[in-house]
Amino acid sequence: MALPSWTDPKYGTMKSAALWLVTVIGEGNIFTKEDVKAAFPGISQADRRVRDLRDYGWQIDTHREDLTLGQHEQRFVKQGAPVWEPGKATKSGVTVTQTQRRDVLAKDGHLCRSCGIAPGETYAGSYESAQLDIARRTVKQPSGGEKVELVAECNRCRVGGRGQSTDLGAVLAGIADLGGLEQKMLAEWVSKDKREFSDVERLWAEYRLLPAESRAKVREALGLPAS
Repeated sequence: MALPSWTDPKYGTMKSAALWLVTVIGEGNIFTKEDVKAAFPGISQADRRVRDLRDYGWQIDTHREDLTLGQHEQRFVKQGAPVWEPGKATKSGVTVTQTQRRDVLAKDGHLCRSCGIAPGETYAGSYESAQLDIARRTVKQPSGGEKVELVAECNRCRVGGRGQSTDLGAVLAGIADLGGLEQKMLAEWVSKDKREFSDVERLWAEYRLLPAESRAKVREALGLPAS
């Protein structure tokens, strides 16, 4: 079925913007705020109406989600609900308010809950500083259902972890299977929200980074046969 024209005056700005993205920009392509202004001259909130489409399942990335984009570029990644159709303008998620944002960041310790980086810290091997945003993460419940919860996540992890889910039921079941000493150790990590690695664990991590020739010398130092 042919799509209606994005210039049809009977549609509001958001619905017209959705049609403009689909018929003019196209999935996978880049547009700018200036492109939006040119398409909707005289409408001061047109760029905001484009952003509102994210609440209806539309994926529109900025430089925070896609590191290849410029500061003023956006990429139309995927169409969501056809909001121009009657009854389709139903939000797939609730807009995160500033109060919710502050609350989530505070509860998550102002750290990315995927990699642990703090805002303003520089990623290893780069000059890029981390920025934190609020992501939605699907959590599998012990009852078997799913619940979408808000979580702090940095710009890099938001790119690689889009659609990421976790299993609360499996975590709780795993805790129940731990011995008393292991539960106590885990409780200390959870209480501090931090795990301190032992010397042995740090050496293991360093060993994993060594090339084969150097790993052989480690095996020799430990009295192990050559692999």
